[in-house]
Amino acid sequence: MQFTHEHEEFRRTVARFVDDEINPNVAEWEHSEMFPAHELFKKMGDLGLLGVSRSESCGGLELGWEYEMILAEELGRSQAAGIPMAIGVQTNMATPALANFGNDEQKEEWLQPTYAGDMVAAIGVSEPNAGSDVASIKTTARKDGDDYIINGSKMWITNGFQADWICLLANTGEGSKHSNKSLIIVPLDAKGVNRNDRIKKIGMKASDTAQIFFDDVRVPQRNLIGAEGQGFVYQMQQFQEERLWLASQCLKALEMCVDETVNYARERKIFGGSVLDNQWVHFQIAEVQTEIEALRSLTYRAVEEMNEGRDATLLASMAKLKAGRLCRTVPDTCLQFWGGQGFTWDNVVSRMYRDMRLMPIGGGADEVMMRIISKMTGTAGSKRG
Repeated sequence: MQFTHEHEEFRRTVARFVDDEINPNVAEWEHSEMFPAHELFKKMGDLGLLGVSRSESCGGLELGWEYEMILAEELGRSQAAGIPMAIGVQTNMATPALANFGNDEQKEEWLQPTYAGDMVAAIGVSEPNAGSDVASIKTTARKDGDDYIINGSKMWITNGFQADWICLLANTGEGSKHSNKSLIIVPLDAKGVNRNDRIKKIGMKASDTAQIFFDDVRVPQRNLIGAEGQGFVYQMQQFQEERLWLASQCLKALEMCVDETVNYARERKIFGGSVLDNQWVHFQIAEVQTEIEALRSLTYRAVEEMNEGRDATLLASMAKLKAGRLCRTVPDTCLQFWGGQGFTWDNVVSRMYRDMRLMPIGGGADEVMMRIISKMTGTAGSKRG
């Protein structure tokens, strides 16, 4: 992938934003277990960072998808991974279907304020008993006059306590589980919405995560995104953007983990020399640096597929799988070279060790990625009764 002067200027803009607006506040946001999404997103909206690849009619910049990748990559320099993940929900997880299939009125009411940073969005797919198996969700949206009446619950909702609206996947019919679902815009101040249950997590502390209950929540049918019954298809398409965002986000985060470790190992003395003087350390660092570059190449290829209008599902799934693997192995490898200091809480590498453990789970678990890859490459064996 060839980057122009415009790409590099955009990269510098995002890097400055991380340095000025995010990293100085990480300690406070980690302690409070929430960052001020409305305040931070408004600053991003003012810079045009929330709708980078979307059409100008949606309030976006109408740039190529490589700009989304650069945004995610540079946000990965944040010293708390929960913040770029939450931003990704706003840009590439909760909004793509609305941008691609919503009508003009919906875009004006919901999408433009979201890309401007005046609204915070969430995506509602996972449930207590349906995460990787999206087709098994139980939340329903029953028609009543001109409205839907929604009942059910959603789990693991990033931005859940601060979001103004949620892109909700619900069953709107009785047919096949792949054709009875729809995506619906649900305002989270609606009567019957309960989001009092904060989920306590081992990492991603700066990002608020909710379980949300819907008890006879009434929303107008005009909040339906696209065609009724197409929600499963739309969500599968949204997942591709989500998975590419997550893979892109990991690149600089993993590099930062290595760089911080190299700096510490150079200063830490043991047996008359620095930790970095040991060949074993050289080889381990060389190994993980090579793996990170392999992930970068794979992710960039997937982004090129997106830009050229081709189906990027296979490469996006591979990139997400590789990113998930490295998010487990790289922080663990690096943490070892910190000795006892690595086991302390306020250490950027130990925070990454906790935060990045989510990557092999969220946005489609590693096992789901392998299932997709096996199907698309024809290596999955047929079921036998």
